Amino acid sequence: MKNKLILIFSLLCSIVMFSQEGTKSFSLQEAIDFALENNRTAKNATLDIKAAEKQKWETTTIGLPQINGKIDYQNNVKQQFDAIDFDQDGVIDFGAKQSIIPSIRMDQLLFDGSYLVGLQSAKVFLEISKNAKEKTDLEIRKAVINAYGNVLLAEESVKILERNIAVLKKNLNETTKIYENGLEEEESVEQLQITLSSVESNLSNTSRLKTLAYQMLNITLGTEINSKTILTDNLESLTAQNITIDLLNAEEKIENTIDFKIAENDKVSKELLLKLEKSKALPTLSAFANATYVGNNQKFRFLDSDQIWAGTAAFGVSLNVPLFSSGGRSASTQRARINLEKAKEDLTETQQKLKLQIASAKSDYQFAIEDYDNKKQNLNLAERIEQKNQTKFFEGIASSFELRQAQTQLYSSQQEFLQAMLDVINKKAELETVLNTINN
Repeated sequence: MKNKLILIFSLLCSIVMFSQEGTKSFSLQEAIDFALENNRTAKNATLDIKAAEKQKWETTTIGLPQINGKIDYQNNVKQQFDAIDFDQDGVIDFGAKQSIIPSIRMDQLLFDGSYLVGLQSAKVFLEISKNAKEKTDLEIRKAVINAYGNVLLAEESVKILERNIAVLKKNLNETTKIYENGLEEEESVEQLQITLSSVESNLSNTSRLKTLAYQMLNITLGTEINSKTILTDNLESLTAQNITIDLLNAEEKIENTIDFKIAENDKVSKELLLKLEKSKALPTLSAFANATYVGNNQKFRFLDSDQIWAGTAAFGVSLNVPLFSSGGRSASTQRARINLEKAKEDLTETQQKLKLQIASAKSDYQFAIEDYDNKKQNLNLAERIEQKNQTKFFEGIASSFELRQAQTQLYSSQQEFLQAMLDVINKKAELETVLNTINN
């Protein structure tokens, strides 16, 4: 019996541990940190940086020594003439049936204006990739906050609706008994039945939306869509944490915003493209050195120790001077200059738009805080009004229609208050995103 109890206990522990392995608990900050590591878009942005680093080195190696080896083998199946040994030294100088020519060559770029511009461009491309990663992280952070908030909103909505249904069922039960005793009209029962049916339908829909909200959060986090996820923060405490008046007075440093950095990257890249087109009119200088061995034989005996090899070596330089392109280089340079002017205009426009976005985000955030206070007061009033009408209804002073109106007003105020809390959290996230000032 004792062994059976131990076995059962072990099985229960295994089941509990297995179920816990598939469950993840997150505070909002933990969810953000997890998503920045596991979100698939974030992973790709990190890979883009690694690819840019490799491309930078790839560009750098163009100006470093390039060494290549080559072996040519030739078998003259049908010879035009017999092999000839001009020097009578036993070495076949010409007309051998088989020959092997191994060679090695080193090339070194000495000067190329395009290469110098390419090095600068590789650095800028890496900077663009890093800014793109920063932009991605900001957007993922905002998406996690929105998704996390939507789950909390759905959870709170379900709880409130369930409480409302419990109260309505109690009222309906009491009213039905009063009606059966002939002390209440049938309409009062029907009014409560209509209200209850509406709230139950709303609960069913909200429950489905809660499932979708969890799935959206899981996708944003980078986990399996149907993973079991538990949120440790609640909507009310998060709202209190996200009311930060100081953020409304935050200094507006446009140059620190990620959108400005990206627009500036674009301008710099256009400047480099202009330099590239100009550099194409400059000469290029390169050097080379090679060594070649020639082995001739009537039979394939090149691996024998007595095989004789004739060696040659050479080095030299090559200068390429662009002289005339029929106006092609000039047109390319002018086009690059036009694109640079466009990039400058885009940068100026980005500055102006960012100023407007920041002002709009601050306004939205301030309104969200004010609306939250307003909706909180409205909810308190709606609760008192509904309670008064409920008391009056059972005392026979108020009609069922008046009670239903008070209940509908309460339910609306409840949802508006929940939405107001979510708006505070989301609007703060939007303002932090545009300012690129993340306060964890």
